[in-house]
Amino acid sequence: MGEPVRVAVDAMGGDRAPEEIVAGALAARSNDLEPILFGIEELLRPLAEDLPIVDTSTVVAMDEKPADAAREKRDSSMFAACRAVGEGQADVVVSAGNTGALLAAGLLEVRRLADVHRPAIAVVLPALERATVLLDAGANADARPEHLLQFGAMGSVFAREILGVAEPAVALLSIGEEPEKGNRLTLEAHRLLAASDLHFVGNVESRELLRGTVDVVVCDGFTGNVVLKAMEGTVRTTLAALRNEITATPRGKLGGLLIRPAARRLRDRLDPDTYGGAYLLGLRGLVVSAHGNSGRVAFANAIRLGARGARSRVVERVAGRLGARVVGAPG
Repeated sequence: MGEPVRVAVDAMGGDRAPEEIVAGALAARSNDLEPILFGIEELLRPLAEDLPIVDTSTVVAMDEKPADAAREKRDSSMFAACRAVGEGQADVVVSAGNTGALLAAGLLEVRRLADVHRPAIAVVLPALERATVLLDAGANADARPEHLLQFGAMGSVFAREILGVAEPAVALLSIGEEPEKGNRLTLEAHRLLAASDLHFVGNVESRELLRGTVDVVVCDGFTGNVVLKAMEGTVRTTLAALRNEITATPRGKLGGLLIRPAARRLRDRLDPDTYGGAYLLGLRGLVVSAHGNSGRVAFANAIRLGARGARSRVVERVAGRLGARVVGAPG
């Protein structure tokens, strides 16, 4: 089986840290996956059973400005966990903490791949027909056309290695399917993507995202983050409204019993906790950002997602696709 994947866990990051984070790490632990907790040891030891702990002195707050964290919190659990990946002491870092600070920690401690313009957050959408990866989902509020081209290349590697798609179909998020629809960014990005060797299938509208008609969708981080949060809110609100309607009347409760198995399958398919997190692609090491309000199930899934990426050598494959090189690797 080889050596277990070493997962550096930011045990202090997230709305429900450290209790739920540590519980998720314990649930994810296996013969081929070794979580290593980074955080304040006196708080972690009563929760951690026999998991290894790297003691750190500070914590990055969920509302802390990334620039302040980068300047003042290099000794925090988040930055120390990223440093472990950058120095080769861990294979992947997983954090449910401040996303902006995690991006800063990744850039400082793990660093970008050579020739990568901008890292991107890659999120798997809970689509009906097939899983779809959206990027960028929030790392870059502004982007240039060449950035979106690289996002398409990185997303294609993700779809092949993590989702098992042999020839990923790449689409550009826009306001219409026609090539001439969109703003200056999408028009120029469309031209670059169409001229690339990616399997580019044109524009896709946001209403199509949950259907899963393509494998990779690229956009700037501002648009992607707005879309992602709107979709998560819509899914949760719709499922809650359905639950309320079912329980409102005796007849509804009876019908609810009949559709319960199907409703659970639908909930599981659409639940963001299924994957638990998102890859920050474009760095020379693997960084996974988990949901800020992750409970133990979601965080355990985020750890497993990170370990799967490490086993699939996603970083090396992204570097190969972009012609970049992993710092410290031969070549």
